[in-house]
Amino acid sequence: MSTHPSLTIVSTSDAPGAIGPYSQAIKAGDLLFVSGCIPIDPKSGEIVEGIEEQTAQALKNLIAVVNAGGSELGKVVKTTVFLKNMNDFVTVNGIYAAAFGSHKPARSTVEVARLPRDVLVDIECIASLK
Repeated sequence: MSTHPSLTIVSTSDAPGAIGPYSQAIKAGDLLFVSGCIPIDPKSGEIVEGIEEQTAQALKNLIAVVNAGGSELGKVVKTTVFLKNMNDFVTVNGIYAAAFGSHKPARSTVEVARLPRDVLVDIECIASLK
């Protein structure tokens, strides 16, 4: 099975590579679907420590993939934030709000039992390409 010609795979070295059988993002029509971004520093390959640092790095990785896909943060339509601990919500929310500024995409935030590489936060999004 190969990728349908109507879809375009997005990849950038400015964010960590996929750690499984998936793409960093896929363009489908006028939308960009960005896979969950975890807080791995793309240069060192290491996970940054602490919820503040992890949130900031996950957002940096997300922004890099969004930009590589031909969109921008102001065109993000929907995000999903996965947290290891909902007690981190206020901290994550503050860093997230600073990154998005006055733009407020639709969002879901959920607590999960475990995330890849045992990180504390994972953020995915859908962005417009128009």
